[in-house]
Amino acid sequence: MPALFVGTGQSTSDDMKRFLPFVKSGPTVSVVRLSGLIGTGGRGALTDRALDQVLERAFKRGKPAAVALEINSPGGSPVQSALIGARIERLSKERDVPVFAFVEDVAASGGYWLAVAADEIYADANSIVGSIGVISAGFGAHIFLARQGVERRVYTAGGSKSMLDPFQPEKPEDVARLKRMLSEIHENFIDHVKSRRGDKLDQSVDLFTGEVWTGRRAVELGLADGIGHITTVMRERFGKDVNLRRYDARRSLAQRIGVQLAGDVMGGIEERAAYARFGL
Repeated sequence: MPALFVGTGQSTSDDMKRFLPFVKSGPTVSVVRLSGLIGTGGRGALTDRALDQVLERAFKRGKPAAVALEINSPGGSPVQSALIGARIERLSKERDVPVFAFVEDVAASGGYWLAVAADEIYADANSIVGSIGVISAGFGAHIFLARQGVERRVYTAGGSKSMLDPFQPEKPEDVARLKRMLSEIHENFIDHVKSRRGDKLDQSVDLFTGEVWTGRRAVELGLADGIGHITTVMRERFGKDVNLRRYDARRSLAQRIGVQLAGDVMGGIEERAAYARFGL
């Protein structure tokens, strides 16, 4: 009888199941990795457009028992966070597939927004979780330009068109307008977390100050459901024969061969700074 496998040394049970379709295999869990800054435009940034096909395949291919999200993100664009999260929630509902989030180093700000798109959130005891707040940062260069004898000339139609121009002195009315917008976005963030986590949240603690917590403390506060890692938790939930099938975003030719543009370099610096805010 001819061998089923050639040149592999020793066949495995997984090989047998793959080549013999009548052999029953374990349930499949689709795994999608969400790592890096969200929607900043740098190389590998997480955006709804970059992830649309990945998420569609993860939920639809092979009738998965669940989708697991590996999250390691310090945040980024609130809009892209909302778009990605909404896509995950929609696909979960349409396909009747539960979603589990697994926090690695950090799920902060927009990274936590992605996590709450899941039905259950797990973290390492040392993960950084939270930062439910909104931040806007920049630089002012008008004093430097004045010292160099450079005059800034701006002409607008509309009094607020040059709001927060970094080359002009800061205007109190612009700052007030920005803070109002940040407050509105913050309220949207809070509403989203409350709608997803509900009664799980510790009502005695103000969780929406922008503070971060370790994974273990996040579980105590109701921001996460347990301490656990993807393989262990998925085996406990779906059995030891569960198959973890990974889906990754397709990279461009430039990304595959390691070509970096100036924008990618700046994006890398920005990402490094974002992680550094959490001591990582």
